[in-house]
Amino acid sequence: MNTVATFDQVRELVGASVGLVPTMGFFHEGHLSLIEAARRSTETVVVSIFVNPLQFGDSADLAAYPRDVGRDAVLAGSSGADVLFIPDVDTMYPKGSRTIVTVEGASASMEGAYRPGHFAGVATVVAKLFAGIQPDVAYFGRKDAQQLAVVRTMAADLSFPVEIDGLPIVREPDGLALSSRNVHLAREDRASALNLHNALFAAGDAFEAGERSVNALLEIARATIDVGAGIDINYIEAADASDASTVDRIDGPVFVAIAARIGNVRLIDSILLDPATERADRGTYIDNPSILYGGA
Repeated sequence: MNTVATFDQVRELVGASVGLVPTMGFFHEGHLSLIEAARRSTETVVVSIFVNPLQFGDSADLAAYPRDVGRDAVLAGSSGADVLFIPDVDTMYPKGSRTIVTVEGASASMEGAYRPGHFAGVATVVAKLFAGIQPDVAYFGRKDAQQLAVVRTMAADLSFPVEIDGLPIVREPDGLALSSRNVHLAREDRASALNLHNALFAAGDAFEAGERSVNALLEIARATIDVGAGIDINYIEAADASDASTVDRIDGPVFVAIAARIGNVRLIDSILLDPATERADRGTYIDNPSILYGGA
């Protein structure tokens, strides 16, 4: 595996079919599942690591984001990456940069409402990665379902010749969606965090039992939350999976998303409901404690 810092260096190393896995590092099994999927489908696998300042509204949150590039390099290489792209801020945003990519509509609600400017930061950095690396396929997890919709909309609107592949959420053995932020959860907050996926799964159960009213499903999810668990719920919402637009009934793929602050940690999770299969995609589970906690 080659580790490089510029777009020119990446382009010198890629082959005929390029798979890109954009990340902010501090890998867990969810990231590795994306790298492994890219390895199965493309000739050259490029993994980027860039903690993007544009998508952080809180400088303290940016500073606290976990980082361990040496660890990530080992994991990326063992999972099938050919090129590890680790640009600095000046490479991604040269002095005098003035262009910001804004995806209207898909960015407006949920995370867009709670984190103003976040999705402009996401869309801008992903657009730059697409332009600079020119991948054939880009791989994203479905945990941030709204982000996936934003990226798909941006890629289509700007005519990037790239396929966006959204892959299932990977969960810890207790069901908590894998996130680099999980390492910051205090022990007493861990049980409270399980409320997030329990609420989503309750909505998924009702969907699989035949419920198609979005309001009814959201009420079921909200009623599942333990009000005494010390959770500050930002939102529980549903939207069209393709463009994050508001829906009243489930006639096509819809995601239900939740965001909450538990102690000092803000977590998100989602579930995909597909009427074509009449199934709720709850993701996949790992069998052992995550590598986030120092395991092999």
